[in-house]
Amino acid sequence: MGAEEALELADKLVFEATGEHLSDLKRAVFKGAWAGQTYESIADSLGYNESYIKEEGAGLCRLLSQVLQERVTKTSFRAALERFWRSHSEITTASVPLPQTDPVPSMPPSPPTVADLRGELEGNSPAVFQYDLGFIGREGAIADLNRLVNQGAKVILIHGEGGLGKTTLARRYFKTQGFDFYLELWMATETQNVAPIESVVEEWLRRDLNQDPGREFAINLERLRRQLRDANWRVGVLIDNLEPALDGQGKFVEAHRSYVDLLRVLADPAVQSVTLITSRERLYESSIQVQLYQLGGLEEAVWQQFFGSRDIDPNSPALSEMWRAYGGNAKAMQILSGAILTDFYGDIDAYWQENSNDLLIERELQDLVSSQFNRLQQVNQDAYQLLCRMACYRYQDVSSVPIDGLLCLLWDVPEERRRPIIRILQDLSLIETRKGQYWLHSVVRSKAIAALRASDEWEAVNRTAAGFWTQQVPIVKDARDALIALEAYYHYLEIEDFEAACNVIIQGRGNQDKGLPLGSSFYQLGLLQKIISVINRILSKIASDQRKMRLYNILGYTYRLMGSIGKALECHQESSKISEIFKLDRARLSTLFNIGLCKTELWELDDAKSHFNSVLTVANETPDCEEYAIYAQCCLAFIDSCLGLGKDALTTVQTAERLVSANQLTPWGKGYSLLFLGLTHKNLGNLVESTSLCQQTIGYAEDNHFTQVKAKATNCLAELYREQQEFANAISNHITAIELLDAIGAKCDLAETYYQLGLTYQRMGNLTESDRYFQNAIQLFREINAPKQVKRIQDSLIGSH
Repeated sequence: MGAEEALELADKLVFEATGEHLSDLKRAVFKGAWAGQTYESIADSLGYNESYIKEEGAGLCRLLSQVLQERVTKTSFRAALERFWRSHSEITTASVPLPQTDPVPSMPPSPPTVADLRGELEGNSPAVFQYDLGFIGREGAIADLNRLVNQGAKVILIHGEGGLGKTTLARRYFKTQGFDFYLELWMATETQNVAPIESVVEEWLRRDLNQDPGREFAINLERLRRQLRDANWRVGVLIDNLEPALDGQGKFVEAHRSYVDLLRVLADPAVQSVTLITSRERLYESSIQVQLYQLGGLEEAVWQQFFGSRDIDPNSPALSEMWRAYGGNAKAMQILSGAILTDFYGDIDAYWQENSNDLLIERELQDLVSSQFNRLQQVNQDAYQLLCRMACYRYQDVSSVPIDGLLCLLWDVPEERRRPIIRILQDLSLIETRKGQYWLHSVVRSKAIAALRASDEWEAVNRTAAGFWTQQVPIVKDARDALIALEAYYHYLEIEDFEAACNVIIQGRGNQDKGLPLGSSFYQLGLLQKIISVINRILSKIASDQRKMRLYNILGYTYRLMGSIGKALECHQESSKISEIFKLDRARLSTLFNIGLCKTELWELDDAKSHFNSVLTVANETPDCEEYAIYAQCCLAFIDSCLGLGKDALTTVQTAERLVSANQLTPWGKGYSLLFLGLTHKNLGNLVESTSLCQQTIGYAEDNHFTQVKAKATNCLAELYREQQEFANAISNHITAIELLDAIGAKCDLAETYYQLGLTYQRMGNLTESDRYFQNAIQLFREINAPKQVKRIQDSLIGSH
């Protein structure tokens, strides 16, 4: 018997028994289950919540059990139908005699046990939870949003009280209305923890749009605007729970005024995107065009459908009273049904008789959550304790937690009881879950974190959570790893253990803690605004001078990559003071080397050379510092070649090449060493050697995602083509380098590339284009405050006229 034939048989049997045909959704679930699909795959293919599909599957199994007069499950219904079909094969499907069966009963079931509440979600249990609130009863809201979008709205604020299902509605809209993907920002529940929008936009560009972010927020916003404007696909943007960033008057707090600039970009009529914002507060920023959509509660019929699906009497007068008391609130509907099942065995009338007075006094959802918390505390202290402890997680940069993050919070519960406790919270709709990831609804977290702060566990829970995040990432491989590892920092920040927060940033990962510090991983991965923000937040509160010195080094290096040379030098000078006081030779080496790099960017070559020579001297006198000696040799060779000291440069570059080949360097160090060797040979006129090194550097940079190194090597290759009169190739490589550097906002390197392109046009005799690019370079170097670089270009201008 085929799937279609089996479906028609099942539909006929159900219709004869109940007077109703199978719904379209149950028919789709039937087909998927018949084909052997899991509920998860069926849900994904249909665009539904997995728990909702499981609930539909359980209902289907109950119907088939009644009409076939035997208990069937998801795994056994096919065999049961085939047995029925074979036993009646002599009669056509149109006249199949039905077994004698009573209609499916509508009376409430017997009181469920705790085991019943947990349920077997493959159709073995009568109680299955987690409804898709963005779907049930929200068809009209989706139609309203479509109407606003068709009228030209680009940014829509979905406004309403907590628990109405604003977020679920927004996600459902993006999932069902032809959007290719959407960008998401979960706001912190507390104002002081709201993420800087600069780092959010960086992450969107890198992770979601496959673009290298720039070093300045304005550059990143313009790049985001171009991506959304020129896209050939529909993009949704979800900004969830906006109110913590507002000041109570509908305006962004001073620390987060940059959100206004982002919303201006998203409201641009030319962008191919729709932005949905969820908030309990209105937004009143006159410079932003935002369309308000007021979301109301669910209709009473929806509540009846939901409660009926949980085998709670949907026709009870108490349900109508509850619906009116809570204004149809979707989250209230979930929590109330869980409380009725847990505390009153499904008896809605008994529940309401005992609790109606308290709940009707205050109709806000927070009161309902408080009531549910109190009941949970009485019924299951361990589950209540876990719920409160889960509030320590932020659910922002990392929006959900794997199950191990919950299990570790149950340190005082026997291991065999930990997972059942998690399942109880799922069944009561107090925690959200999908595909092994868990999080708290913002309303629930607000209540839970207040309870946690008031307890004596605040410090212990945060330390445990910090340890969990640290163990999750032994080695940072990508931006997501870096953000996960950084979560430990925020937990230490909450308990004001600033030294431990600092350790998260400076401690090496991998290779027995001798690997790259997390802060260095952030600047290599291009998460520059994020690491600057987290370091500046704790720098003044660090008591340990040595920890502070390491923070200054990371911060200075990051500022230099952004082109903020003045700030970079300030950081390295502070680091130098500390290293001198404590006689820390290795730290002194790092500081001297970084200052030398800053001086090189400013074209203060004599000063740079002095610092690199100091690095070489100290490195040769300090054990286990060979890599600094190698880096210094490479830089010195380049400096001498720029100063016209050809003989010295040749001797030094040959020494440096031997050292680079013979030693194991970090990926970042090797990339820059190869680059400086190539630049040196180019300045010495050794075009073949330089070309080979540039090509080697470009390949190495591509393998390690070092955009800046690749761009600088590409620009060097362009200069080599210029020396060989291959101007078309030269210009092509200059432009490629400019595009790469412009994308990440590397001011110093971009200015140098403009200058080199100007020299190429000068060599070609095209003085108009040459002057244009010289002026571009001068403007950038003036912004960096590099007067010697400006003079260098002006001298070239004089020589061309």
